[in-house]
Amino acid sequence: MKDRRALTLKTLNKSNVWDLQENDIFRLWESAEKDADLKDNMRHYSDIVRSAFDIEEIKIDKPEIIKKYEARGFKVGFVRTDESTKVKWAVKKRPILRVTDLTYENIRHITAAKLIEVLDRNFGGGWESLSQSIKDIIESGFDISTTTLPKDRLRKPGGMYEKKVNDGFEVLEISKGSWVEAIFAKAKPEAEKPRRLFSDEEKEEKDEEDMEIEDHYNDPDDEDTYDEDMLTEESYRTTYETNPEDLSLEEAEEISDEYDN
Repeated sequence: MKDRRALTLKTLNKSNVWDLQENDIFRLWESAEKDADLKDNMRHYSDIVRSAFDIEEIKIDKPEIIKKYEARGFKVGFVRTDESTKVKWAVKKRPILRVTDLTYENIRHITAAKLIEVLDRNFGGGWESLSQSIKDIIESGFDISTTTLPKDRLRKPGGMYEKKVNDGFEVLEISKGSWVEAIFAKAKPEAEKPRRLFSDEEKEEKDEEDMEIEDHYNDPDDEDTYDEDMLTEESYRTTYETNPEDLSLEEAEEISDEYDN
């Protein structure tokens, strides 16, 4: 996780707000109270915070009311909304419990172990049971691989399972009768920092010097060129159209050997 104390309301957005906890919200708000520029934009910052936190204004400030909020996991504190007004907020970070709670903004702010927990809570049909939109969100933050094998072959020494776990992947096993679907997840590294943007003058000069673009779109030498030896079980997802229960033991052995070798 990033250093939460380095964040301010000015640098807050709907992605990094997921790095914060409830107490951080009150700290940031207090730090911004004396900044005139920030005070003019409190509504904007409030909307950003609400994208990751539930916020309720406490209008009846009684101990029994506060205790009820705290029992529900809320943190309670005062925030200043303008020069003369302070209100009491109950703040609680939104939990990520189901796959439908995952977004492009929060996907990089959970661990692979947390993702596996979320998938385990929602699964039944396996990876292919997820909608494409949810898969896209997950794969924007994690490397995902799947395989389906007979139970007694899944953890074969030297096979995909052992290699993935040794490479730092978390794994979720989903039982499908005498077969098991294994889903492997590992957080993707942070994207490289964007390259420096050139000024208009620099771009014009660079265009003249070395920005010639070669078009290989119709190059016949590129057509259907690939190295079959490079296709390993690591580079693709194994999927079966046939119901595993309908496969004979001999067929299962042949399929397992094909993807384990």
